[in-house]
Amino acid sequence: MTISINPYIIFNGTADKAIAFYERVFGVKAENVSRFGDLPGDQMPEEHKQRVMHARIPVGSTTLMLSDSQPSKKFPDGSNIHVSLQLDDLDDTRAKFAALAEGGAVEMPLQDMFWGATFGMLVDPFGVQWMINCEAKKA
Repeated sequence: MTISINPYIIFNGTADKAIAFYERVFGVKAENVSRFGDLPGDQMPEEHKQRVMHARIPVGSTTLMLSDSQPSKKFPDGSNIHVSLQLDDLDDTRAKFAALAEGGAVEMPLQDMFWGATFGMLVDPFGVQWMINCEAKKA
C-alpha cells in the first residue's frame, strides 16, 4: 500500500501571492488552480470570486496543496501546521532555507544536529512554519 501525506495550507485571501512565492522558491508551477468563481451557479459575491479555491504545487515527490479560506471563516496564520522539507543536498538546503526565510523569521538557524542531519526552523512571510532537514553526507 502506498500512502502519501500532503500538507494543505489555508490562507486568508493571500493564496495567489503564496503560490507565486512557492513557485519561485521551488522552481515549479502550480497545477489545478481553481477559483471560488469557478463553482457552478452564482454562489459567491463578486469580490470573492478570484480567491483560490484549490491549488496543487508539486515539490519533489510530494504535493503542497493550498486555498484561500471562505471569506466568512478566518484561519490564524501558521495555525496547526508545520511543513517538513526533507533534502539531501546541503547547498540546495541553504538556498531553500534562505529563500523561504525572505520576509519571514528564522526560529532556529540551520545547524548540524545530533541525529546527523543539518536542521533549521523558520516561519515564511505567510506565517507558515517550516522544518528544514538535510540528510546529506558531510565532507
